[in-house]
Amino acid sequence: MKNRIILWGSMSLVFAAMAVAGGFFYFHTYSPDRNKYPVRGIDVSHHQGQIDWRRVAADDVAFAIIKATEGGDHVDRAFATNLLEARAAGIAVGPYHFFTFCRPGADQAKNFISAVPHDQPLLPPVVDVEFGGNCPHRPSPEQLNAELQAFLGPVEAAFGKTAIVYLTDEAEAAYAGRIAARPLWLRSLLVEPDRHDWVYWQYHNRGRVDGIEGDVDLNVLQGGPEKLAALLAPVP
Repeated sequence: MKNRIILWGSMSLVFAAMAVAGGFFYFHTYSPDRNKYPVRGIDVSHHQGQIDWRRVAADDVAFAIIKATEGGDHVDRAFATNLLEARAAGIAVGPYHFFTFCRPGADQAKNFISAVPHDQPLLPPVVDVEFGGNCPHRPSPEQLNAELQAFLGPVEAAFGKTAIVYLTDEAEAAYAGRIAARPLWLRSLLVEPDRHDWVYWQYHNRGRVDGIEGDVDLNVLQGGPEKLAALLAPVP
């Protein structure tokens, strides 16, 4: 009986290890249906370090959303380089701004507009609304909406395109439907969003792409190459 108990205990450990390994493999290899979402992209900042954008482009990456600014005075130190080199590699590029809760939206708009070039084809500007890494004060939907509008108005006027709002799961639950109505970029890791009014879907936060050392966020576009071309097209 003692030997049988030891055997069953060993088998349980083996099955547990297999389950963990299987979950790890699933997490790192997950990718949405390519027939349904053929256009793949990434979002990056200086945290990704030096990027070999030609290798990235060769690894089935069609677009990149690149961090430009944060708050009222911070400019991502890798923004200009990433923008230039990604475009040179043939990748459609667009800028994003991390929206802080402790600076007026108008100040943040000035920072973004001054840092992002106006004479290049760009995907629509993105404003990133999330709690992680943000100021501890969480504004009410009414407060956030007022400051977002103060940001969006000048930014959309400067670039001539309707902005896209990025929401994490938590921010979506708190604010979706209660703030400025804009196209959405949703974060839903390994699970397809339960709504369909989105432009980008971030499906992974620890993906791997050739040309980038370490983890990177992975995204898909809702639509095919013609949708990406329309988003990139200059304003008439």
